[in-house]
Amino acid sequence: MTDDLTRLANRVVWPGFLGSTVPAWLEKELGDGLAGVVYFAQNLQGDTAELSRRIHEIAPSALIGIDEEGGSVTRLETATGSTVPGAAQLGAVDDLEATRATAAEIARRCDAIGADVVLGPVADVNTDARNPVIGTRSFGDSTVLVSRHAAAAVRGIQQVGLAACAKHFPGHGDTHVDSHHDLPRLDAPIYEITSQHLPPFAAVVGAGAMAIMTAHIVVPAWGEAPATLNPQVLGLLRDAGFDGVIITDALDMAAIRETVGLGPGAVAALAAGADLLCVGNPTNPGDAMLADQDERDFHAVRDAIVAALEDGSLPIARVEQAATRVARMAARVRSRGVAPREEFDPDSVVRRAVTVEGPFVTIPDAETTVIDIRRRSSLAVDSAAAHVVRALSAGGTVIRLDATSISDQEVRTAVAACADAPVLVLADMLGPGSAQRTLADRIGRELANVTVVDVGVPSPPLDGVAVISVRGAGLLGAQRARRMLIGA
Repeated sequence: MTDDLTRLANRVVWPGFLGSTVPAWLEKELGDGLAGVVYFAQNLQGDTAELSRRIHEIAPSALIGIDEEGGSVTRLETATGSTVPGAAQLGAVDDLEATRATAAEIARRCDAIGADVVLGPVADVNTDARNPVIGTRSFGDSTVLVSRHAAAAVRGIQQVGLAACAKHFPGHGDTHVDSHHDLPRLDAPIYEITSQHLPPFAAVVGAGAMAIMTAHIVVPAWGEAPATLNPQVLGLLRDAGFDGVIITDALDMAAIRETVGLGPGAVAALAAGADLLCVGNPTNPGDAMLADQDERDFHAVRDAIVAALEDGSLPIARVEQAATRVARMAARVRSRGVAPREEFDPDSVVRRAVTVEGPFVTIPDAETTVIDIRRRSSLAVDSAAAHVVRALSAGGTVIRLDATSISDQEVRTAVAACADAPVLVLADMLGPGSAQRTLADRIGRELANVTVVDVGVPSPPLDGVAVISVRGAGLLGAQRARRMLIGA
């Protein structure tokens, strides 16, 4: 019986793994019914198409997922920056055909490396300007706009034959805590959540999304359990007519790992109605990461499920139902044909999305000093992406300042180092009252020729300083800003 339960548990577990080849433990589990794997940037260092071919050779029905959103979030182009528009850029342009075409291009690129599931689009309505984890990953702060663009993105991905996984249900946009590091709360009243944050998920269900990902957020109106572990919250999806696969956000995120724990979290998520458990990126634990962190995390999840099935605390029928949904999606995407080709012009979208406010002055096409005051990169978003500052500086000096802890002397030293040359201030959170806004405003007052390049969610204009709003940390946006700066 235990072997049968182990195989059943494997069918609903979706781990990450270390390296760019199939480790021995993963090969064994794939041969024993494992649902598949999720790729992260560290897996894509070699011939990824060959890696996928090998995984599908071991387990033909294995689902390979990848977190590829475009813009600020990319796994395929981590080193160089995304060459497709991001959600905030698409939302600013508000061209549904451009959104569909962008999503289809992302799916084609994922298909080319053998992936089956695109972990996108983001269907969150970014209503909190302080949001550290969604921001430009969202199409915007309008429920109506996000709804129609999320649906268009789902159609674009799935026309290529891959599964779209819209995220993060019931909405991660009105939070100012990163669930990779803590457990956010959405304290809004039910009427606000249902009218503002749930409609985009209804839209992606209507568009035929094969999968929806949960959010590790507490909604007190529906209880104190995180949505991923909350049957009342996940039941809302089924009540809305969704019969696809409910995928958990990564269980190794602190919101789960540091609260209930990986194993108990996995069991609770299945009991609540989730179908596929994303274990997460085994590099996330950071300095504490062990050489076999991937295998340890997998076993923490899988073995807890088996134990719960054995003692009856997790009904076998519930896991069988989940495994059936996963198998149905796998059969659909693994039987796809050759991805159709179409013309795709990402530059035309980015040209329309990047805007300027204030007294703009062009700079010489030469090495440029950049004062980079962006936040540090998080586990979700490469906020401080090096490709952005490389594109803007063109080989010039880069001065890195932490706006949240900088001293007065550090500011004076940075300003003195810039002399009379043109200076760019690179920011990603310029909202009213923010530390970056205060610092950018001071630099603008103390230097004569300053332009701010904002790769975050656009904010109110700064007094007397031009602001180029890029709306994302992708490569194309940075290149467009540079061309605008030099008058090209």
